[in-house]
Amino acid sequence: MAGGLVVGDVFRHGARAVPRRTAAALGEAAITFAELDRAANRHAAFLSRQGISRGRRVALWSATSLEVVPVFAALAKLGAPCAPLSPLWGPDELDPVLAQLRPALLVVDDERRPLAGAAALPAGTAVLSLRELAAGAAGEDDGEVGAVVDELDTHVVFYTSGSSGAPKGVVLSHRTSVLRTLAGALPERRGTMVCPYPLFHMGAWTIALQQWQARDAVVLVERGDAGEILAAVARHGATRLNCVPAVWARILRAEAGSAPGPGPLASLRFADTGTSATPVEFLRRLAAGCPGAQVRVFYGSTEAGCVSVLGHDDIERRPGSCGVPGPLTDVRVDGDGRLWVRGPLLFDGYLDDPGASAAALVDGWYDTGDLAEVDGDGFLSIVGRVREVIRTGGESVAPAEVEAVLGEHPGVGEVAVVGLPDLEWGEVVCAVVVAAPGTPAPDLDDLRALCAGRLAPFKHPRRLAVLERLPRTAATGQVQRRLLVEQLG
Repeated sequence: MAGGLVVGDVFRHGARAVPRRTAAALGEAAITFAELDRAANRHAAFLSRQGISRGRRVALWSATSLEVVPVFAALAKLGAPCAPLSPLWGPDELDPVLAQLRPALLVVDDERRPLAGAAALPAGTAVLSLRELAAGAAGEDDGEVGAVVDELDTHVVFYTSGSSGAPKGVVLSHRTSVLRTLAGALPERRGTMVCPYPLFHMGAWTIALQQWQARDAVVLVERGDAGEILAAVARHGATRLNCVPAVWARILRAEAGSAPGPGPLASLRFADTGTSATPVEFLRRLAAGCPGAQVRVFYGSTEAGCVSVLGHDDIERRPGSCGVPGPLTDVRVDGDGRLWVRGPLLFDGYLDDPGASAAALVDGWYDTGDLAEVDGDGFLSIVGRVREVIRTGGESVAPAEVEAVLGEHPGVGEVAVVGLPDLEWGEVVCAVVVAAPGTPAPDLDDLRALCAGRLAPFKHPRRLAVLERLPRTAATGQVQRRLLVEQLG
């Protein structure tokens, strides 16, 4: 049984209302709402026999695949918190997350099944592959499992990098997940939406739940490849597409080289973007490339959900703005220019980290870590960041994490990692190196090779600057990153 706003009801109600309508697709494969609900029930029954129940955490470590979707739905029905983990992570990045998460079960794809055996699994953590899970579920009944789930129970834990370099688990309740993805009291036919985000990303499951609450299809892609995305849009006549600016730039380049006449983007009615800098020149190119679409810019975070939206008609009138706050969101800018957010879309806190939670959530307000300005009409503009996390292509990179790896190179005496502004990526990771005495400085390929297999590819430096010294504060000797960015820019 369910209590209040719970995610399991999204699948139950969708199967009841539109059983034969496509719920999710990837490539040539697809699953209807009825098939998804029945598969979720079978998976839930099998998982229950493995000891997975309300409150027992399950980690998903897998590349994007259609097989992950019923597992996600099954965990929601059981009230078991789901923690999607990045398939780009290596053991060095995975082990501390598993130690903090302490899952009862780690679900992996075939590629990561051998790696799971080498991971430092917490005591009591079982491992199942998606194939083993599907085989076990095939023999189960497809009726409802009858688990008790409350809307305030944890639904999902998304891991996001903090400024310290240690990933933090962002906890979202069932209530928050439902509210973040509810378009209205009555289902709205949105049309098919292609989702280019990988399934460890909050954006992917937000898009999917938005579609499922509206009882429409979400189309997944295995990679954020321009050709694959364009093919998915064309195959399904998609009306919506949301990409970070870097992915949009690749799509527009690929579209420009296609044959004359209406291309795959002609079916789009909404072309959405955000998560990193969106200069007005980029938005103009996006609007020209999607002439039948409304272009919108979203600002938000895993912790806050969607904070504000800049509509199509305001792109030219409000250059640099990220729009006005949503109807469920309050914002305020304190005396230091720091942006705070309040409302029912906020996360519940950081998993098992009361100190970080107390620092981020103060009297019901969330500290975004961003510096902002609000004009007289209520339009919000982000002008900087208090924290030093680099945002590149929609992903977060903690400088300290990259510096720890680069500092192992024998040619590196000192190193600082900064984000340099970039039209396509928002920011690119730049390694600033002082060569070790008597040693030639490494080149960029050397540093990237050192990162291979240890850090996710988006964390690898894309640029290298070699300096005689790093600017530091006189009092504490801390690297002055902003000054570095100004010098290198």
